[in-house]
Amino acid sequence: MSSASMMTEAVKGKSLEEALEMAEKFSGLMKGEPVEFEYEDLEALSGVNKFPARIKCATLAWNALRKGIDQAKQHSE
Repeated sequence: MSSASMMTEAVKGKSLEEALEMAEKFSGLMKGEPVEFEYEDLEALSGVNKFPARIKCATLAWNALRKGIDQAKQHSE
């Protein structure tokens, strides 16, 4: 839930493309890649990648965001 809460705060006021970029960065963070966010609180979740069972929990909302944006784009074409 904290990842989802942080995500909603981080993407508020962002364009769909900016939100997708943040989702990609978050995915990288979960893979252990060095990533910097404008919304620094997300970096607090960097330790999650040490616990593989928790990665799915942390990325669930981000994956839903990505899928929702992809579907919105398909319907607008």
